[in-house]
Amino acid sequence: MVKTAVLVSGGGTNLQAIIDAHIFGEIKNCELAAVISSNPDAFAIQRAERAGIPVYVVDRKIFANRASFSEAIHKKLEDLDIDLAVLAGFMYVLDSPLIHAYRNRVINIHPALIPSFCGDGCYGLRVHEAALEYGVKVSGATAHFCVTEPDAGPIILQKAVEVREDDTPTSLQRRVMEEAEWKILPAAVSLYCEGRLEVTGRTVKISEAQDGV
Repeated sequence: MVKTAVLVSGGGTNLQAIIDAHIFGEIKNCELAAVISSNPDAFAIQRAERAGIPVYVVDRKIFANRASFSEAIHKKLEDLDIDLAVLAGFMYVLDSPLIHAYRNRVINIHPALIPSFCGDGCYGLRVHEAALEYGVKVSGATAHFCVTEPDAGPIILQKAVEVREDDTPTSLQRRVMEEAEWKILPAAVSLYCEGRLEVTGRTVKISEAQDGV
């Protein structure tokens, strides 16, 4: 079993998608060992507690800078002997020592089709505002491995979502979550835990499922 920690900052809707998929057997060979929250008041904590997942708070507000915060996250992952970290609505960029130590072992979900509408400062509603301002007809979500540059890591899965003429940033955000994020993030976690992902440069190859896995 792959010991997995889910990192959160807010409401935890992507965490809930992972929990639900795990309960229904859609995520294989995975132990949801921990939820780590950067916010002691995050509703995601209640979701984790209801699911019986141990919760740890590493409060971003008490750290002077990103480096010390990332170091604390890194230490927590190591103390818990975590194999895979999943960023599910985690609002902070992690520093390079952690990313290098967990190379191709940190998965993030981004609410757009990378390389569009991504990078430093492009998160939450800002992504959907940018998509609508640009006038794209299709948006979506991307599950990818993290590298030191935000939203620049190897892509695991993507799913497109149609942009409607009457969309607002809020309506598009909701549909991208429901139709894309909540589907491909649990799928990406399962693919990793099943040992079906091979990373070569920027390319992620997905192998066929093995019998019994």
